[in-house]
Amino acid sequence: ARSKSLLARGTQGAKKIVPGCFLAMDRRLAGDDAADLSNAEMVAPALVGAAFAFLFIIFLHGKLMAYPVGKDLVAKRGGMGKKLDHLSKQIKDGARAFLLEEYKWLALFVLLMAVLLVVVFTAAPDSEADNTQGVRMAAAFIMGASLSAAAGWLGMMVATDGNVRTTVACADKSLNDGLQVAFTTGAIMGFTVVGLGLGGLSCAFLLFSIGYDYGPSMQVLAGFGFGASSIALFARVAGGIYTKAADVGADLVGKVENDVDEDDPHNPAVIADNVGDNVGDVAGMGADLFESYVGSVIAAVTLATTDAEKALPFWLSGAGILCSILGYFFVSTSESGGGWNTNLGSLMFALEKGMYSAGILFLCCAALCCWLLGSEDEGLWGNLACIIIGLIAGMLIGKVTEYFTSFDFAPVKSITNRGKTGPATVIIQGIGVGMISCAPPVIILVATILACAEVNGNYGVAIAAVGMLATLGITLATDAYGPVADNAGGLAEMDPTIPEEVRSKTDALDALGNTTAATGKGFAIGSAVLTSLSLLAAFKNQANLSDGDLNVGDPVVLSGLLFGAMLPYMFAALTMISVGKAAAEIILEVRRQFREVPGLKEALLKASSGIHIPEGEDVLPESDKCVAISTRSSVREMIAPGLYAILAPLFVGFMVGPRCLMGMLCGSIGSGCMVAIMMSNAGGAWDNGKKLCEKLNIKKTAQGKACIVGDTVGDPFKDTSGPALNILLKLMSMVSLTMAPLMKVTKNQDSLDWNNWWWGMIPLFIFVVATFALVQYGILTWEDPIANLLDGGGDAGVTNPAVGGSVKKWFEGVPDQVDESTAIELCEKHGVSGFDGAKFGQLKDPDLGTIRKSKFMQVLNKDI
Repeated sequence: ARSKSLLARGTQGAKKIVPGCFLAMDRRLAGDDAADLSNAEMVAPALVGAAFAFLFIIFLHGKLMAYPVGKDLVAKRGGMGKKLDHLSKQIKDGARAFLLEEYKWLALFVLLMAVLLVVVFTAAPDSEADNTQGVRMAAAFIMGASLSAAAGWLGMMVATDGNVRTTVACADKSLNDGLQVAFTTGAIMGFTVVGLGLGGLSCAFLLFSIGYDYGPSMQVLAGFGFGASSIALFARVAGGIYTKAADVGADLVGKVENDVDEDDPHNPAVIADNVGDNVGDVAGMGADLFESYVGSVIAAVTLATTDAEKALPFWLSGAGILCSILGYFFVSTSESGGGWNTNLGSLMFALEKGMYSAGILFLCCAALCCWLLGSEDEGLWGNLACIIIGLIAGMLIGKVTEYFTSFDFAPVKSITNRGKTGPATVIIQGIGVGMISCAPPVIILVATILACAEVNGNYGVAIAAVGMLATLGITLATDAYGPVADNAGGLAEMDPTIPEEVRSKTDALDALGNTTAATGKGFAIGSAVLTSLSLLAAFKNQANLSDGDLNVGDPVVLSGLLFGAMLPYMFAALTMISVGKAAAEIILEVRRQFREVPGLKEALLKASSGIHIPEGEDVLPESDKCVAISTRSSVREMIAPGLYAILAPLFVGFMVGPRCLMGMLCGSIGSGCMVAIMMSNAGGAWDNGKKLCEKLNIKKTAQGKACIVGDTVGDPFKDTSGPALNILLKLMSMVSLTMAPLMKVTKNQDSLDWNNWWWGMIPLFIFVVATFALVQYGILTWEDPIANLLDGGGDAGVTNPAVGGSVKKWFEGVPDQVDESTAIELCEKHGVSGFDGAKFGQLKDPDLGTIRKSKFMQVLNKDI
């Protein structure tokens, strides 16, 4: 009694800050139930947590901007780092240009979709809603989309501020200083996502519930999630295509063809590669996890049946932010930074200290929340058990992923060893490692789902996902740290004034970043499956489907299951092919610059051989052209995957019915989970197989080059297709949940299926027309989009990789019809042997006695 009295008096001053939490505490101390909470009381702790996140962002940003940049290093060290600021600005400008182009098209998509939502939900409103449902739904959609885009933009901007400061910290101070700068940058990204996500969702809940019952309010929140999911998918796909097209192009032409070092500034695709780290691994990932974060809360709140269960996800997320802030201060290391000799386990523990500290604090806060919101007769302790299970499952999935993707363990070592027999066996082994790596995470997920469902049904699974993502602030900080450290290493490599020991420190940070990225992807897949399953259960409730309606043996449900299982494969194929097409354009541009930019190839070979190049004699590439190619290709190629992901659940749900759609969602979750795990882990294993070659100093041998080819195959696996599949699963579930009131089963219907087939014809018609347009514009095609550059057509001219010249230039001033003497003279002038009168006779037009110029160009290219 005395403890309760002291606790009650000690909370009086804080009641003005967190009214909902302390109102519940008053009731709990008085022995009353914490039931009948108002909407404001439900979300008050979440709003406070979001406010603390924004205050912490201001603190961290001030701390980051106070760190020295390149000009400060030049002044202190007499010339060291004089190119760092210029290179960093190039990366930032390239990233900004890409996002502006991408967001220009996404703004058009958001506007069109908002208009469609207004029309649909006004014309056919939910029976429980009023005639403002369409406007509310559109406003929520725009709000979710805008905040998701803002999370990506702000994360990218701060990441490009942090990369140069990380390099300078490693050059001027210790490895721990570099770690602190990179982690601070990642933390700003992490807390931006959770602050915008939780603050935006809480405000939307309060705003759109004014004058509304709980059911329609939750439906509007689904619109918020739909907006966030849409932007996340487009951002992840476009960013993934950008970064991997540039990475593949830089690696193949640089490392494999020309035997040069990674991040050599003379490689035209290096700047685009570093830009890609920011637009794909930072901006894309920020939008992705923003969507996961808000999606888990929406699913749990939708499935809740009491006020306490409705409030719990908001309270847990608010508490998770506060715990993540405290966990930030536990991150530090005493390692000195000896490159590959650095103890990576010790570095990993430096980050894990923060995550584990935040996790332990969060469990204490979760127990307090369950106690405050529970009642004497029926507490929420079962939900606490689900939260603990979710946290443990997330950690286990991360550790399993680390085992399959770290070069400290046997799977990656086996891939490197296969390099002795060539790239084919490297690829075969990597696919095998990726496939077998599906087993442990799936077993963990199955055990988690069964345990949580046994404790508290579908709500138990949903609250486990909330618990897994509650400390996303610091979890995302460790993930976003990776691309910042990667960029820092690239800057150190590109500036010749930076000594080798600095690169050793950035290499250590980069190697750690590879591990955190792989474990982060495993964590993201696990949370995506739990969130998708919760959204699936919410859709089932909203569509009024009973368990008996969903017999897997029913042809309608089974058909949906098969169709859904196919979708992740189609989606992954589209993104993989897109990377291949975009990378081919980059490769050709890099080869062209090596041939045609005077002195570039020679400067590249000197630099890679360690020969000093005087500043006045150095030749730098036209990097902006590769940046422009990546931007144009990625924005173009994101259209098909994003469009199909949105349209598929619409035409299945409206045309056939909610039962078929339920089967489709189940099939996509099952196969999508496997494909995502396989692709992410195989790609990570190939990547670290190449890193192991660097550690063993065999990267320029045949074995090392075979592993580089494997890494090139794995790049779109782990950074484009794999991560985007997480969003695909949640987006299709969120689209279905948003449209569920329009598909719901009613008592006066004669059949469960085909009731609204005419509505389904509209998205199906859009699907067909869009596909036709994409084929006509060459976006969906089996033809090589750069064939003209190789075969003699197109404006760019025919190139001749063997001779190193441009065939088109040979024909400047030559008439369209080439006679025999001109043809032989051209061949002799450019050193082409074997072309004589007999050969001319075989090719000439029998009527004109000449060869058409374009045909002659094509023949020369193929023959040479």
